[in-house]
Amino acid sequence: MSLDRIDVHTHVVPPFWGEALPSHGGDPSGWAIPTWSADAHLKFMDENQIATSVLSLTAPSVTGWQGQERIDLARKVNEYVADLVARYPGRFGNFATVPLPDVEAAVAEAEYALDAIGADGLVLLSNYDGAYLGDARFAPLWRALDDRAAVVFIHPGHPQIPLLPDVPGPLVDYPFDTTRNAVHMVFNGVLDDYPNVKIILSHAGGFVPYAVLRFCELQPSLDPDGPTSEQLLAKFKLFYWDTALSSGKYAFSTFLEFADHERILFGSDFPYAPAAVAARFTEILDAQTGLTGAQQSAFNNQNARKLFARLA
Repeated sequence: MSLDRIDVHTHVVPPFWGEALPSHGGDPSGWAIPTWSADAHLKFMDENQIATSVLSLTAPSVTGWQGQERIDLARKVNEYVADLVARYPGRFGNFATVPLPDVEAAVAEAEYALDAIGADGLVLLSNYDGAYLGDARFAPLWRALDDRAAVVFIHPGHPQIPLLPDVPGPLVDYPFDTTRNAVHMVFNGVLDDYPNVKIILSHAGGFVPYAVLRFCELQPSLDPDGPTSEQLLAKFKLFYWDTALSSGKYAFSTFLEFADHERILFGSDFPYAPAAVAARFTEILDAQTGLTGAQQSAFNNQNARKLFARLA
């Protein structure tokens, strides 16, 4: 297979961020900060036929900092990644970080990232201090993103529930929070009100494909004057999805039955998924039975090329 994948779920660990995170609340999910360098990332890419990695800062992002420090750190992260994009043309992309939950500052940083330094989109967490992205407080940011027809990659954040003993959040809490946020966004009209935004859900949408009919059939009984089951299902299908840690016969058969095949994008979750784990899920994806060559090409790169003008 040629070096052709476009990885939309893969993370940068700026050294200044990683070093400061433990003194700014750490990672409440219980996951360790992995060792990272641009050279190690490029090596992983070459070993897994990845042409371009669209880098994002993962949870907990810059939420542990306060006030101007948070705003300044988001800018520093975005310029750090923009420099990587400039130094390695075609190999790296940039999902810019915004200093939420400060919505006004987030709008300003989104405008700077998208308009001034050419970011490929934004990364948002599924919740900020327990507020999910369908909350009305985020409307100014969604309007700014809709005006720019932006791509938004939503990464799970730690939900405000205790960790299970000896079970770090990324194992089960992250797919849960992705699902919780997706339902919140659909039920609160985000996909209706901001139709120009292209929204990617991590990890094949968490539990969305498996449980979507439950959401769509129950909600009209709670809100008879709202959307019908069929209308809700159509809204859920408007999301884009990445394959990170989600390939295999158990999950992927349901995922393929539900998701629009033109909205499925390759993801690895490296380096938070160790190289061997990320590579194993890619091997499983490549061996997925029933996929045509056209589908494999679409998931690996063609769908992403349609989404990102710079990569087309």
